[in-house]
Amino acid sequence: MPSFLTRLADDTRIAIDNLSDRASGLVNPTLRLGVTGLSRAGKTVFISSLVHNLLNGGRLPVFEAVRSGRVSKIRLEPQPDDAVPRFQYEDHIAALVRDRLWPESTRAISQLRISLDYESASGWNRMFGTGKLSIDIVDYPGEWLLDLPLLNQDFRAFSQKTTERAATGIRAELSAEWRNVARTFNPSEPASEDHARRLAEAFAAYLRACKADERSLSTLPPGRFLMPGDLEGSPALTFSPLPDLPEGPAKKGSLHAMMERRYEAYRTHVVKPFFREHFARLDRQIVLIDTLQALNRGQESLHDLEEALGDVLACFRPGGNSFLSSLVGRRIDKVLIAATKADHLHHESHDRLERITARIVDRAVERIGLSGAGLEVMAIASVRATREATVNSNGHVLPVIVGTPIAGETINGETFDGEKKTAIFPGDLPADPQSLFLEGWPRTEASLVPQLNFVRFRPPHLEQTDGGLKLSVPHIRLDRAMQFLLGDRLA
Repeated sequence: MPSFLTRLADDTRIAIDNLSDRASGLVNPTLRLGVTGLSRAGKTVFISSLVHNLLNGGRLPVFEAVRSGRVSKIRLEPQPDDAVPRFQYEDHIAALVRDRLWPESTRAISQLRISLDYESASGWNRMFGTGKLSIDIVDYPGEWLLDLPLLNQDFRAFSQKTTERAATGIRAELSAEWRNVARTFNPSEPASEDHARRLAEAFAAYLRACKADERSLSTLPPGRFLMPGDLEGSPALTFSPLPDLPEGPAKKGSLHAMMERRYEAYRTHVVKPFFREHFARLDRQIVLIDTLQALNRGQESLHDLEEALGDVLACFRPGGNSFLSSLVGRRIDKVLIAATKADHLHHESHDRLERITARIVDRAVERIGLSGAGLEVMAIASVRATREATVNSNGHVLPVIVGTPIAGETINGETFDGEKKTAIFPGDLPADPQSLFLEGWPRTEASLVPQLNFVRFRPPHLEQTDGGLKLSVPHIRLDRAMQFLLGDRLA
């Protein structure tokens, strides 16, 4: 009964929030766009480039409302939610444009409102004057999204799923210390704060090792263990899954009971508020992923990305919104899965990157038994840091990319200083994405494809106009992403 009452209270609060949003939308039509990313996929860069291109007349030929001239005015407006930090667009774009540095990733939720005045594409609607659409961009860490499945898992299910995953593939090596620590304690023994702290520290170290660049694994709940913020040291983050739990309810006063209670506190005080106050109010969503890094790290990393996407997509509520359905729970009617860093490949391979990502998404959708309706997959570069060229090598013409590697990057033994440009042949992706998903998936070879040559490039140097204004940030298919996510609301 208490859990039923809790769910009823949560549903009621969500309905009230959505009713408030709907009433506000009658006066000022608003679309809430969620932006998140997995494993350093570049969500801060995406938001900064999207806003900069809108405000500065960027090249957006596929974004119909802008291309046709129907958008007459674009501006940033005051933060709509006083309790949510503002996305610091000005600082991030200054780092990109002025300093040619990638901005620091945000580690908590933030928000930014940009408004567009436009003429409807319909002659009938134009008779009623100019329309206005406010876009509330809600930026949040991908780890928070991956926490949402915990709402449907009790502590026993969470422990079983986590320990089973930790014992497979490369995770078995990375989790060895945590699993050894966990097995030294009997779940039925009296609770001890020292034991709880040792378990939590070992578990968090395992999650950090999974996320490290050399591994690039994606499925890493609970997300706040990787970005604790002001919760660091709190009981809600001082717990761990326990292997081999005894049957039946936890014994009062036991380590099992302590861990279960703290896990429930995490769900109640961390995961539920995010779902209720932010996620349940979204209209559209983009999930940025680094498919190239997963490919380069090997098949296990790719399989882990597929599993993470399955968990992500299971969180969304696909389908259209009616007035009544939006009162009790919005549906995210469009979800874009975007493979970033397309500028690390020659354009001849962009369609291959897109097909590989689409196959991963299709497999994830099949695994969780959902429809793919409302889903779109594309390869993009929020900021294009390279240009394309060709070089002659042993009588062969090779397509290359040219850019300025970040200081400290190394290619063929040469370490770059952050100023020198270089041409790189990035390698070829397989033409048939199915070749990556052959019998025996997932395999554990170090690489899925011939070695891909990826380095991190500095943001591009932007030329100035005669008036001293720097041109808009270059990109790849950012306009196509805008059209999918926003175009129908500006029709």
